[in-house]
Amino acid sequence: MPKTKLGMWSVWLIPAMIGLFLLQSFLTFLRESILAEIILFTDKIYRPVFIILGFLGVASGVSAFVTGLIDIIKNKERAFLVFGSTLVGTVVIVIIFAFLFP
Repeated sequence: MPKTKLGMWSVWLIPAMIGLFLLQSFLTFLRESILAEIILFTDKIYRPVFIILGFLGVASGVSAFVTGLIDIIKNKERAFLVFGSTLVGTVVIVIIFAFLFP
């Protein structure tokens, strides 16, 4: 377990990211199961919520990378979970760059 607050933030941001992405997937499933007549009305509410959840999930992953990297460099944190959360954050950043620069 991490010994610093920054390390704890880095570790807890990864489950938050996963939870936000799962909530986004659940909303997609929920939208697909709604009748076609109601979809036009719910689309106005659904799309902004879907985009905000996705943005918050990505921001959580990037924040986990940044806080983990700062904690490793500045505070010399050597906890396995901090290294793992930094690695997951790195994967999120690589995926972002893969979509931006194909």
